[in-house]
Amino acid sequence: MTLVSLISYVDRNTLALLAPSILKETRLNAEQYGWIISAFSVAYMIGNPVWGLWLDRMGIARGMAAAVICWTLASVSHSFAGGFWSFAAARASLGFGEGATFPGGLRTVMQTLPASWRSRGIALAYSGGSLGAVMTPIIITPVAEAWGWRGAFWFTGLVGAAWLACWFFVSRRADIRSRQVRGEGTLSHPSFTDPRLWSFMAAYALGGLPLAFVLYNASLYLGQQMGLPQRTIGALLWIPPLGWEVGYFFWGWQADRNGLRSGAPLKAFHGFFLALTLLSLPLALAASTKLVAVLMAMLFFAMFVAAGFVILSVAYATNTYSSEHAGFLAGLGAGSWSAVVALAMPVFGRLFDGRNYDAAFSLAAAFPVLGWAAWCALSRVRK
Repeated sequence: MTLVSLISYVDRNTLALLAPSILKETRLNAEQYGWIISAFSVAYMIGNPVWGLWLDRMGIARGMAAAVICWTLASVSHSFAGGFWSFAAARASLGFGEGATFPGGLRTVMQTLPASWRSRGIALAYSGGSLGAVMTPIIITPVAEAWGWRGAFWFTGLVGAAWLACWFFVSRRADIRSRQVRGEGTLSHPSFTDPRLWSFMAAYALGGLPLAFVLYNASLYLGQQMGLPQRTIGALLWIPPLGWEVGYFFWGWQADRNGLRSGAPLKAFHGFFLALTLLSLPLALAASTKLVAVLMAMLFFAMFVAAGFVILSVAYATNTYSSEHAGFLAGLGAGSWSAVVALAMPVFGRLFDGRNYDAAFSLAAAFPVLGWAAWCALSRVRK
């Protein structure tokens, strides 16, 4: 599951990394790029709960194989794109397939690990995404230099095929083929009439928005505002996602260490979410620095904090609802995040086109505040 989330983020981040070169060749602007990202995000939003339900009912062995076949073909299709609509179609196909990533990861954790290890298990399964974001510039930059940006998308297809070969053997494990959840309790089932479900989605989607902002816009900012060439951008862009990677493990360890699992009182989550919200605010000042090193440190920290929102919100959801719906819960979390990204990315793109970077960074920093406020209001309400 770590590897599959890693591959999914290499696939999606290849476009973000090579955006300066692709936009220059295809003559797309930043707002159109934002809409292309939105096409991915809308399809990803739909795909997450759909795949989550499928994995809960049919199992992860067959479900994950089908998903990776789907998105591997979609990733390769980028190499044939040449304009707005072809890129949007390729991204939408990729987004729908990759909707299985986190439902599969959470479902696997619930099937194979005891409750006391699950937040760390979630961190490990989800961390492939942040590790993929770290590795993408390191791996894809030399591939693109050697074979061009179209060759880079052929490479991502090869990586997906290699994972499928590994999965053929790994998925034979009994606990992978089984659909039984370890230590299943008597917690309630998720319902859209329950405000607590909306509080989970708000914390995940709004608190985690800075991940997408940095992931998709850092290369454009370094190229447009800082004047850095593509090679230098590729040499730097492993740094912010490293904060994301470290954040997953740090906050997962903190969640398990503080007993944020089934039966934990609501007040145990309040201090964590408040701390994460306050730590999100420095991102608003990132556009004011002229030093690349300082900017990289601030983006690293922003992704470190946003990772906490993801881990803590998932811990809250699995604390609140029955684990047999783990795939669906993970799908709702990632899907809601993708919905917010779909709405926000064209706005960020327009601000970047207008060189309104201060406004863009301030807006990104405001989302976690909204997520915290929504979580506080909704988590206390009962049906």
